[in-house]
Parts: sequence; C-alpha cells; structure tokens
Amino acid sequence: MTKTLEVVLHDGATIAAEVTGTGPVLLMPVDPRPVEGERAEELRRWGTDPALGRSLVDGLADAFTVVAFDYEGHVLAVPKPDTLTPANVAADLLAVADAAGAARFAYYGYSWTALGGLQLAARTDRLTALAMGGWPPLGAPYAAMLRVTAATHAMAVANAARPPAPPAASTGEADWSTAEVTLSPGQTRQFVTLYEALQTFDERATLARLACPGLCLIGAADAIAYDERWGGVRVDLAAPVLEHRAELASLGWRVHVPAGLDHMGAMQAATVLPILRPWLAESMR
Repeated sequence: MTKTLEVVLHDGATIAAEVTGTGPVLLMPVDPRPVEGERAEELRRWGTDPALGRSLVDGLADAFTVVAFDYEGHVLAVPKPDTLTPANVAADLLAVADAAGAARFAYYGYSWTALGGLQLAARTDRLTALAMGGWPPLGAPYAAMLRVTAATHAMAVANAARPPAPPAASTGEADWSTAEVTLSPGQTRQFVTLYEALQTFDERATLARLACPGLCLIGAADAIAYDERWGGVRVDLAAPVLEHRAELASLGWRVHVPAGLDHMGAMQAATVLPILRPWLAESMR
C-alpha cells in the first residue's frame, strides 16, 4: 500500500512524498514516478535510467518503509536562490521525516543529495543509518564545485539576457564540453548559495559525532574535467574516497568503489541495490 504526503519545506513550498512498504523507515530523495517523453530520452543520453527512483523503491519496499520524494526535481521547479543553505536542506529533510511520522530513520542520497544527508547528520541524532552515493564523506571538492556552479550561474545569467539559440542537433551521446546551460539564473544561483555556505564545513567533526553506521558508494571512474567556461576545474569524487578509505573504515564506514563506473553508472539500481539493501538490513537490525 502506498500513501502520498504533502510536506511543507523551509520556504513554504510543498513537496509530495510517497510512502511505500513496511519495516524500518528509509528516506530517499528520488522521484518514484518514471520520467517519460523527451525528458526520458535526455536522461538516457546521460546514462541515467528514467525509472531509477521507481526501481530503487521497488527494490527496497518489501523490507523497509520507503519515503521517496523528488527533492532535486522540486528545487529545479521551485528554485531557492538565496535560501538553499545546508541548514535549510537539512530542515527540509527533517520536515519529510516528520510528515512521515518517523522519529528515527535511515537516509540514502546520491550526489548533492548525499551531501544533504551529511548535513542532516551534522544537525540531528535521529539517523539510524547514513548511505552516501556519488559524494565523498571526507575530502569532498567543495571549492571546485563552487567554481563549477558559479560558472554555470554566470552562463545562465548571460543566456537570460539574449535570445535563445536554436537547439543543437543531438549526437546521441551527452558531452559536458558541448552541453549548453538551459537552467535559469534562479535555478543555478541556489547551488552557488549551497556551495558558498559549505566552504568552511568541517567534515571530520561531523563524522566524529556520527552515531550511526555509514556507507559510501562511489564509482572508481567518478571524475569530470571541466573546460574553462565551466570553471576550468577537475571534480574528482572518487579520489578522496580512495585517499581516505582507511580513515573512513576506522570510523566504521563501509566503502564500495566499483571499478569502471562513473558518476552516472554508479547511481543505477543494478549497482546500488546489491550494496545498499543488505547493508541497511544489517545496520538497522
């Protein structure tokens, strides 16, 4: 049985959360509705399953109460250019947990929503388990991501000031070096706000206080070299995990670095579920 909740977030906007299954509560900021049409084709070009969220929910809901909510889609639809701070992200996640009646819960996020899970861990003791995919718990490239997001925002502002260019012909494969910014200034500014606030974040202090088990999953090939128009930086997400693997293990973290997978590859259900499901079952006993 599935029920839908309407959750009020920090800015007064609402987000739908779908609750499915029975057992210990797991929050996942994923879209439980498969994407269709042209957007689905675009996701496939980038190597992403348009039904990823649904696949994750279906793969876990027989053992857990899965609370799924499309937080990334929400902030793109309802931008928060000045208020998408780490504290407000954590507050939004807690608002979802509260609406679901979950005093204690596990959390799984991927990429910047995994970052959000670490911010949640820094602000609450309600977590029973924290699983981070596609983002390193230690040594994360916050400065590099600020460069990338600032460059993206600058391009969005410039694009908004001139007539739209005709759409480029698709080559059938996504390429960062030729991708165009189609987001609005408000959509891009919110991520500048987020990464600006993270420049002084103390990861080690948060990990030292973490009272629940941690899981890190990141592809061994998870790195992107951006050209000058995107900030001219290399964002390597796998290297910090490999560098700090022993330290993370000493703190009780389970670390998985599957070979050959990049950022998009490691987020797919076929990779995530065989790692996440048994770890959650073990951690939440």
